[in-house]
Amino acid sequence: MATALSGIRVIDLTGLGPSSLVSMTMADMGAEVIKLDMPPGGGHRGVGDGLDYFPQEAEEAERMTAYVAINRNKKSIAVNLRTEAGQRVFHKLVATCDVVIESFRPGVMDRMNVGYEALSKTNPKIIYCAVSGYGQTGPYKSLPGHDANYAGFGGVLGLTGDKKDGGPVMALNVVADLAVAYLNATVGVLLAICARERTGKGQMVDISMADGVVGLLAGIPGATEYFYSGVLPRRGDTLTSGNSPFYTAYQTKDGKYVTICPIEPRFWHNMCKALGREDLVPHEFAPSPKKEEILQDLQKIFLTKTRDEWFDFLGKADVPVGKVLDVDEVFKDPQVIQRQMVVDVPHPKFGAIKQIGVSIKLSDTPGTIRSLAVPLGRHTQEVLSGLGYSKADIEKLCQENVVA
Repeated sequence: MATALSGIRVIDLTGLGPSSLVSMTMADMGAEVIKLDMPPGGGHRGVGDGLDYFPQEAEEAERMTAYVAINRNKKSIAVNLRTEAGQRVFHKLVATCDVVIESFRPGVMDRMNVGYEALSKTNPKIIYCAVSGYGQTGPYKSLPGHDANYAGFGGVLGLTGDKKDGGPVMALNVVADLAVAYLNATVGVLLAICARERTGKGQMVDISMADGVVGLLAGIPGATEYFYSGVLPRRGDTLTSGNSPFYTAYQTKDGKYVTICPIEPRFWHNMCKALGREDLVPHEFAPSPKKEEILQDLQKIFLTKTRDEWFDFLGKADVPVGKVLDVDEVFKDPQVIQRQMVVDVPHPKFGAIKQIGVSIKLSDTPGTIRSLAVPLGRHTQEVLSGLGYSKADIEKLCQENVVA
């Protein structure tokens, strides 16, 4: 079967961070992805550093590894980039590759002689994607951080939450980590591949998670209007702040929640009519205290049916309605099943392994899950042999703890 990225070879140095989703997506779409980690004892870095993540028992650790979706469809090699011999191996590998994706702090790769400037001399066509908190330049470039730090700096966190409760509401790691580190980096790499088709040259893709959060403001109502009007948007004031009668989650009779989002007047009218509250139709955008009064009325109404009853009832009335599902419910949902967003992948030792499906649907060159994640270093010998290293060379590098 044809794949969208067949012939593209990628080196993944992203650890367990969100940018590992970039290489997972490229692997799903047919790229050959080689995940490179440090050998045992070579030093560790990245998300989960110092945490007891994998079981101590070898077979159970292998079984858990198979479920790590971000490492599926990837080959695993272990190379110590802190050694000159390891750096030589890496340069030799880069000469055969198209893309390098890394998520170290700025300067770390340069100090190991494997940064963009050094690698572009080895392979002028290399596309080098560096994903970091604040980018490769600027006064914050060396600061550590996580999603909430970047979401705060970018202005999105300050707009998220209920005005009455005062403080911002954390949105898990979906703003900077997933909306930016994953999506912006994926788009950036693919754009660079397209550009290389015309120019014949690779380039640096500098992804700052904080930059990306600022970029998201372009799509937030009230944020970009600030330049025009000078009116500063505040938490709880935007249309989609989560405390508007027409855009919020209501608790239901069974203690669960249903999301109600009839922003457009026609949908608001449909909902009010279905609820027998057509008196509310003219007051959709009413200011406080009328807004709070409507919100309280609707909260009482939504406590009269279960979540699933409301979903069925309002769906038939053409109202934007959704269920707030727990994770186990997500994977049983008929829409998720029909769209193959949960799949069983056979494992030679452990049987069927459940995986999140491929979310990008291409009609002619679809993505596939061809292999599951494997233990560290499973493909080291195979990859190095392909680079011209003899069995004796590889054994020597293993003895010197350069590879594993």
